[in-house]
Amino acid sequence: VQLQAYGGGLVQAGGSLRLSCAAAVRTIISNNAMGWFRQAPGKEREFVASIGWKGYSRSYGGSVKDRFTISRDNRENMVYLQMNSLQPEDTAVYYCAVGYRPYSGSDPQGYKYWGHGTQVTVSS
Repeated sequence: VQLQAYGGGLVQAGGSLRLSCAAAVRTIISNNAMGWFRQAPGKEREFVASIGWKGYSRSYGGSVKDRFTISRDNRENMVYLQMNSLQPEDTAVYYCAVGYRPYSGSDPQGYKYWGHGTQVTVSS
């Protein structure tokens, strides 16, 4: 399964970015939860957000809640992460992932396919 995350870049604190994740195989993601994780240098992979297979159930990591929004478009095979009010501590490589089940939580073990990450850098 090919997953490609893109949309990262360099942004000033307080700015916004929208990450996208494209899946090459529709049947793999349309019935599964999708998630975003991030990993900063020297730190463990951190849960950012997840969304259920129909797009109604969403959960967020505590540090991004109320600033980030996850969404999906199953017709287009896409998952998105809208990031607002970015802060330097949001700097990391961001990864999208496909869950084993229609709903997946914050545990990376609940995700079976991972895409290549996209770098987000927030300057102060």
